[in-house]
Amino acid sequence: MFSFGKESHNSLIKKVEKTISEYDMLKENDSVLVGVSGGADSVALIHILNEIALLFSLKLGVAHLNHSLRGNESDDDAGFVASVSDKLHLPCFIEKKDVIKYKTDNGLSLEEAGRRVRYAFFEDIAEREGYNRIALGHTGDDNAELVLMYLIRGSGPLGISGIPPVRPGIKNDLSIIRPLIKTARQEIIDYISEKNLSYVVDKSNLDERYLRNRIRHHLIPELRAGYNLKIVETLNRLASIVRSEEEWMENELKFILNKNILFKENNRIVLSVSGINALHTAAKRRAARSAIAGVKGDLRRISYSHIELVLAQLEGNSDKWSLDLPDRIRVSRTGGKLLISKEENALRSIVSKHGIRDQDHYEYVINEPGRVNAEKEGFKVVFSEIKNVTLEDICKSGPGVAFFDMDKISFPLVLRNRLPGDRFTPLGMTGTKKVSKYLINKKVPGESRLKLPVVLSNCKIIWLAGYIIDDSVKVALNTRKILMAELFLA
Repeated sequence: MFSFGKESHNSLIKKVEKTISEYDMLKENDSVLVGVSGGADSVALIHILNEIALLFSLKLGVAHLNHSLRGNESDDDAGFVASVSDKLHLPCFIEKKDVIKYKTDNGLSLEEAGRRVRYAFFEDIAEREGYNRIALGHTGDDNAELVLMYLIRGSGPLGISGIPPVRPGIKNDLSIIRPLIKTARQEIIDYISEKNLSYVVDKSNLDERYLRNRIRHHLIPELRAGYNLKIVETLNRLASIVRSEEEWMENELKFILNKNILFKENNRIVLSVSGINALHTAAKRRAARSAIAGVKGDLRRISYSHIELVLAQLEGNSDKWSLDLPDRIRVSRTGGKLLISKEENALRSIVSKHGIRDQDHYEYVINEPGRVNAEKEGFKVVFSEIKNVTLEDICKSGPGVAFFDMDKISFPLVLRNRLPGDRFTPLGMTGTKKVSKYLINKKVPGESRLKLPVVLSNCKIIWLAGYIIDDSVKVALNTRKILMAELFLA
């Protein structure tokens, strides 16, 4: 454990020293690459670590990624970081990346694209230059904001656990540490002022189009003023508690999962269906997530809906099915075996030839009647159980409304975009027909055909939204319960 023999003259440094000791972030003679953006947090971090380095023989280096997002301002920030490094006599590694291009090429949000490029840059420099720690300047305020953001988005325990103080890097023997994680932003500003240090202000942090910034500048001040003066400390305590319990549950899960693994290699894992189905729903959900993460390497782009769909299929009557998830992940069942694999080729390579990129694919799981807001795709669908409707009323309804015999379908339903090869039996017909051929016969424009949402029950298409239902789910004279679906375009 990294111990501190001398007391610092500065309360902030004392707090940082305590944090480093508590989480065993550093050992003597460690080599630490410090990510410095030029903002107040990272400037304070490099100065604090530089003071500690003098006492404990740490090798320090500075890394700065120019994201090319703000033109000359981004270039000026890089120049500022170089000057800070020069004054501290530290090696400095600066690179310029086109994050916008990376975002476009990979179908990511700007925030996620920047995060991926930045971390890859840090780890590449660390490996090349022999650093075994990457230090980043996240504070307790950053952690509180992230916890709130995940709460608003409906995240599970992993998201609510916030920013980990220490996490392993992708490369061997490399750790990412956050020595300021228990420090308040105001303490950073006070330290900067006391030391008369300069820093830069990233104007994008004021852009309220981003949820994170709205939380920072509006929600947290309102919660602090009207509900809890110590809301940041409270949220950090919540994150700490959840993180600890999350670690315990994950350790328990490893034992459970290992009992049900039939076969495992780098790109696939086979599980016992009976063993997984015997678990409590919470454990089953975690087992699915853990198995997918083990094959994929992470859970990015794997949503709650994807996991729920896997669980729903496991609980269904069919013992042979297949689901394609983002990033070439396939989940399939054959008899008593559940296979999770990462395929070599894009699962939707055929789709790409027809003009749909993998990142444009969407999929929503409907567990019960209710509303699906597909804002990104430009529509919403409302499902509701209805009574007192006649066959005449159904026949007079518009093309954006559909009615289903609820005894002929089963939840969860899946709403996704049309894919090449999709087939169904149009209302009033026998035998199956390609969805694409049906739409061409209806003279639906090509662009509209690509974006058309379809609804599935038990992996079978039951509705071409806005057009026609499958004959197998039509309402009849003996129908007892009716599900109505309404499509609304933005």
